Amino acid sequence: MLTHHLGYPRIGLHRELKWACEHYWAGKITADELMRTSHQVREANWSQQKVAGLDWITCGDFSLYDHVLDMCLMMDVIPERFRPLQDKDIPEIDLYFAMARGFQRNGWDIPAMEMTKWFDTNYHYIVPEFRRRQSFELHAEGLLEAYAAARQTGLFVKPVLIGPVSFLLSGKMSDSAGQSLDLMPELLPVYAQLLLQLQQAGATWVQIDEPFLVTDLTDRQRDAYREAYSYLHRACPDLKLLLATYFGGLDDALPLTMELPVQGLHLDLVRAPEQLQAALKLCPADRWLSLGIVDGRNVWKNDLTHSLSLIEQAITARGEDRILLAPSCSLLYVPYDLKLEEKVLPAAIKPWLAFARQKLEELVLLKKLCQPATHQQALRALLENQLILEQKHNSTLIHRPAVAQRIATLQESDTRRAHPFPIRQAGQKQVFQLPLLPTTTIGSFPQTPALRQLRAKWQRGEITNQDYEQAIQQAIREAIRFQEEIGLDVLVHGEFERSDMVEYFARQLEGFAFTEHGWVQSYGSRCVKPPILYGDVQRTHELSVRWIQFAQSLTRKPVKGMLTGPVTMLKWSFVRNDQTPEQTCYQLALAIRDEVQALEQAGIRIIQIDEPAFREGLPLRNREQQHYLQWAVKAFRIASSGVSDTTQIHTHMCYSEFNSIMPHIAALDADVITIEASRSNMDLLDAFARFSYPNEIGPGIYDIHSPRVPSVEEMVELLQKASRVIPIDRLWVNPDCGLKTRNWPEVKAALRNMVEAARRFRSAYASAPVSGPSH
Repeated sequence: MLTHHLGYPRIGLHRELKWACEHYWAGKITADELMRTSHQVREANWSQQKVAGLDWITCGDFSLYDHVLDMCLMMDVIPERFRPLQDKDIPEIDLYFAMARGFQRNGWDIPAMEMTKWFDTNYHYIVPEFRRRQSFELHAEGLLEAYAAARQTGLFVKPVLIGPVSFLLSGKMSDSAGQSLDLMPELLPVYAQLLLQLQQAGATWVQIDEPFLVTDLTDRQRDAYREAYSYLHRACPDLKLLLATYFGGLDDALPLTMELPVQGLHLDLVRAPEQLQAALKLCPADRWLSLGIVDGRNVWKNDLTHSLSLIEQAITARGEDRILLAPSCSLLYVPYDLKLEEKVLPAAIKPWLAFARQKLEELVLLKKLCQPATHQQALRALLENQLILEQKHNSTLIHRPAVAQRIATLQESDTRRAHPFPIRQAGQKQVFQLPLLPTTTIGSFPQTPALRQLRAKWQRGEITNQDYEQAIQQAIREAIRFQEEIGLDVLVHGEFERSDMVEYFARQLEGFAFTEHGWVQSYGSRCVKPPILYGDVQRTHELSVRWIQFAQSLTRKPVKGMLTGPVTMLKWSFVRNDQTPEQTCYQLALAIRDEVQALEQAGIRIIQIDEPAFREGLPLRNREQQHYLQWAVKAFRIASSGVSDTTQIHTHMCYSEFNSIMPHIAALDADVITIEASRSNMDLLDAFARFSYPNEIGPGIYDIHSPRVPSVEEMVELLQKASRVIPIDRLWVNPDCGLKTRNWPEVKAALRNMVEAARRFRSAYASAPVSGPSH
């Protein structure tokens, strides 16, 4: 029996990689200095794994920006628009970041690659762009260097790769010709070349991640798995492959997976413990079985007794010689180390938790408990674990009877607006008198270093509440003044008082706890610090009203109230594991409903309830999706339905595929939805057009995750494309997402261009109506 992991956090214990990347992008450090920092972070990770006592450490899980983008570079999957940068001998690291962030300097203006959610996580990956005549060429120097460096630890090293089928399925065909799986014959020889190079470098095991195996597979995809692994086995018969599956159970793909000629299989037994018995029956006697028994997606302490029961089932069926113990998936999705939390996290809750470092220790402890030679010395830790879990179960911090009572008395009428959208729309048009193609932003404006420092000083008690509030009010005044100056139609207050769209509200609700260093990577250098939702949720006071009310007092134009929706609050927190997500989401919905009604009573008549995680939360299996969609839609409607017809409800979603859930997006019954659409060149809008989405929609025409400033002409072109599929009288004009992570000069330039694009398009439409769908 051995211990290993599938992947580790990579931003650095104190976000060293984040700061190094951002300093490099700003020209403050050299590429050599960036690489020095990245190697220090990588080596510190290996050191932690060694200290924890893991038998195998992993390499290839580290990345400067995104592991899927790394695979694109390794396989030479570089979109044609970036090839000229290669011809100009741009350093490879700059080409890499250009693909992720776009490139706009020295006369070049190249849009970034598309970005979307990685399965049902809040991690965003760069979407590979394939073309019909795609060629592949191996560039494995980085991985081979990492493997050689990892071996210097003296431990057994297991490289990790995205599998060929999942790599192709995670991408898209940029020329709309054929399917990505058509490229398998060209890709497999390069994968085999990579595996052979790793073997020549000394690798005996390679972890190959194939998370698409836990989704509903077509016959074509099943054949692709057979083709891929038969080929790799023939090409590399002496190299052992550990096929890693996670984020769910294999279900009907289990027989297929057991047929594949690999030497090891990893199972997610946190999401799908029920698959173990079937796997034990089908698993060949000579195959290694990796048991994913420690939760890689959440922060709760492992139930060692439950995990031991799963391990014992495996030992009983096949002995312990070919058993590996591991987290359920990569630990990328949890913070580094609970030991850093000395100030903010409540002492009563801290014993209930385990971060990445503690999860490695739990694996080693489980191994000790399973082996006679070390069982006795580990027994005390098992008893302590049982006691802590019992104390958590009985804690009075968790349950609030008034909350349960309110959930029990919910009525169907609590989930419906007074009248259907066409009636509401007519009343809203009369009240707001907005022009054709109204312009707005998604909510946040840049969080400057000065603003972050101000908030940090306030939180440390170094400045008074009055000084802090006056500074925030001044930032709001300047934001309102700027928006009026450039001619935006619906304004926002800028969210300067908010550190994070989830944490800000969570800090004011009962049932949440917070960390000081609990950062996880969302994409690139963007990190988030999810709150810990441990108990019943309750709103006891106003959350945002005074700031929105202050902003509205500065202008005659409408200012949007900005709230985070219940599904996103749920999905972007580390959520309690002692009740269903559905019940927790209803608690959040009622808290948001109370705030929506308070905003309306304060005179705010446009209220945005952001739900960027709505699609992210969709289960990977079709059979589980309907139930999720029913309660997720119900939760949003609970939050949004307590207002009058003339109060306009907006929602926002980003970086998701919407095709399969359009009826449910329509069922949210938001008056206006804004979506990310610019990176996909409006392709995401096609789902709304095919469905004939009935309400108003704002497809983003400004990619805020790239530092480049789109031109007026580029935005006009996107509006023209949007108007061909959505009636123009239902279109809004807005960026893709909030502007928090950008800087003011680029934001001001881009928003001026956006407003000018709307003006030009209105003018052109007024003089010669744009051809498009009937109105």
